[in-house]
Amino acid sequence: MLYSVKSDRTSFKTVEFKPGYNVMLAERTKESTKKDSRNGLGKSTLLEIIHFCLGGQKGETLSKPQMNNWTFFLELDLAGEKYSVSRNTTNQTKIIISGDCSNWSVKPDIDEKTGKQIISSRDWNKVLGVLMFGLRPVYDDFKYAPTFRSLISYFIRRNGQQGAFLNPFQQYKDQKEWDKQVNNAFLLGLGWEYASKWQVLKDRMKVLDQLKEEAKSGILTNLIGSIGELEAKRIRLEAQVAQEKEDLSNFNVHPQYNQIEKEANELTNKIHDLVNQNVCEKRLLENYEASLTEETDAKPDSVTRIYQEAGIILPDSITKRIEDVMSFHKQVVKNRKDFLSYEIKRIKIEIAKREQQVQTLSSTRLELMQVLQKHGALEEYTQFQTNHQKSVSELKDVILRLENLKKFEQGKSAVAIEQELLLQQATIDMKERESQLKDVTLRFNSNSEALYEVPGTLSINIKKTGFKFKVEIERSGSHGVGNMKIFCYDLMLAQVWSERAKSLMPLIHDSIIFADVDERQKALAIELAAKEAERLGFQYICTINSDAIPTRDFSPDFKFDQYIRNTLTDATEDGGLLGIRF
Repeated sequence: MLYSVKSDRTSFKTVEFKPGYNVMLAERTKESTKKDSRNGLGKSTLLEIIHFCLGGQKGETLSKPQMNNWTFFLELDLAGEKYSVSRNTTNQTKIIISGDCSNWSVKPDIDEKTGKQIISSRDWNKVLGVLMFGLRPVYDDFKYAPTFRSLISYFIRRNGQQGAFLNPFQQYKDQKEWDKQVNNAFLLGLGWEYASKWQVLKDRMKVLDQLKEEAKSGILTNLIGSIGELEAKRIRLEAQVAQEKEDLSNFNVHPQYNQIEKEANELTNKIHDLVNQNVCEKRLLENYEASLTEETDAKPDSVTRIYQEAGIILPDSITKRIEDVMSFHKQVVKNRKDFLSYEIKRIKIEIAKREQQVQTLSSTRLELMQVLQKHGALEEYTQFQTNHQKSVSELKDVILRLENLKKFEQGKSAVAIEQELLLQQATIDMKERESQLKDVTLRFNSNSEALYEVPGTLSINIKKTGFKFKVEIERSGSHGVGNMKIFCYDLMLAQVWSERAKSLMPLIHDSIIFADVDERQKALAIELAAKEAERLGFQYICTINSDAIPTRDFSPDFKFDQYIRNTLTDATEDGGLLGIRF
């Protein structure tokens, strides 16, 4: 139960609450002009302050520079004890508690200077979870568990800009699916633990899917491929590795392999040199033999005849001299023939010697090559061994990829099996909680029937992915009826938890809950909330604009004005909750 909301600023208008129904009214006065607005008077800000004092983050208004160093106080009842909570917008990490905290699961620290009890927002939320909803301070055995901040936000929905009025099961726009399932299941008295386990399985499946996608993109090479492709590659590599291993075992390394290889190469070079020399010598021999055949002696008669034909008669002295020349020429021809004969003989001998050397060297080289063919070099063996190790490594990689891929497929199968088992367990558990399920269903139906004469339906089903919540009210489709679904659901939660909670929790609605709602249904909703709050002892607090009050549609005996706790006005600058305009 809430008693009051206060501030250290004198401009702030203290709000005091009573048991049952409480109204914060925003009124348009006669003095206000057409340009004035009741928006910004502080209706939503009141909810923001309450959330802030209950350990929430600063909202839009409290985050403005004009709100620096404001301190707000919230007086409330927790498990039968009255407490005062204060929190400063600038120094928001420290929450000051006044009251008996000796039985708290997490106790405040004592400030050495002031002697006040101080607690962090994190620990404050743990305490509130324990004292209001019966939560455990820590759920070590569950990754996803209900939290006070999520649970209280179904009782005190934030303004529409944050998505609190999109549907009954969602209290902010980007709320995760697991958060909706876990916290709604907890509030409805169902097995929220199953929703937590479902999310863990979803996380595992998401990781497996991400690994698969990353493998396809090449980031994770040890998963890429199919089992069939990798099995075929494994068989091929196993045969290759076995053959290489056998070849290595039969490989003989000659200790002087390199020296023998060097000698064989040198012999080859010598043989090539000898063969090349013989080719040149044979060409020279052919020239010499041709020259020897063509050499002829000079004939003096031919010389004499040439001169006679020219009409010249040679004297005896000239004739004598020609004979001398002829004699000299014969000697020259003889000498040249002797030289060519000698050279031909010598070249033939040299060619024969070289041919013999080539034959000898070739025979020696053949012996060396036979040795090289039967044996290997150490470098050869090392390279062969390196290639073998590479094949072995590639085989191991394929085997690893196969194992990982099989584990991946097995992991997906295991998740699917666990999901099925979890579905069965959750179904059995929900049957065992049939009384709780019936209770919340009947309460929602009753609330909706009070507004529309035809009962709505709250359906809760279980699928492989978790709980599926749904509400239906006939004539739905308009925004107003959608808001009334939320109203009926929230009121049902307040009804249920008025009997279950350690501390009576208020149900607080901003004026947006009644936006676009038919006047008749609006009046019925307000009367129903007031009646149930009084009957069950919880508080229902709402903010509303004066021109939105369905006065003519209230029952004759319903006195709306008696529930108004504060009236905010747009007539003056200080007429709002904060007492200032910005």
